Amino acid sequence: MALEHAILVSLLEKPGSGYELARRFERSIGYFWTATHQQIYRVLKRMEGDGWVDVREVAQQGRPDKKEYSVAAPGREVLSRWLHEPVEPESIRHELAVKIRGAAFDDPAALIGEVERHRRAHADRLAHYLAGEARDFTGPGAPAGPDAGQELQHVVLRGGIAYERMTIAWLDDVLATLHRISSGRR
Repeated sequence: MALEHAILVSLLEKPGSGYELARRFERSIGYFWTATHQQIYRVLKRMEGDGWVDVREVAQQGRPDKKEYSVAAPGREVLSRWLHEPVEPESIRHELAVKIRGAAFDDPAALIGEVERHRRAHADRLAHYLAGEARDFTGPGAPAGPDAGQELQHVVLRGGIAYERMTIAWLDDVLATLHRISSGRR
């Protein structure tokens, strides 16, 4: 997937400025596809030149005008073609898993702190996902009768929640194994 496709999806969900788009990447879509502000602005400029996005100037009170981007017909065509292309199953490149296997040739206890750090990071991400789910989909302020776009956003979020829960369970298993092995070597 190219960053262009992630930007097209985000702009179809809601048009916005480059800044607003970058904020959305930080809050939601960025958990599945990351990009820096500079990358987003650079790609938006290229997409504008290719006619994939329309830009309109929006006057702001007391601040410079901003550019608001929306998807143009050629951008929709590009996204449609991409949506119909097959996607290769993702391969897993997991540096921590290789370190865990390598711990058999060193001191397994030395890896406990690193695994705990990863667990905290995944627990924090899970908490963020769950808070977003409550805010946007299941809580009292969630829209009644979500549309197809909201339902698809929610199913992706549920996948992220399931992934984080699975990863935390695996890291708990790794920690228990490291502790057991480490205490057996003493």
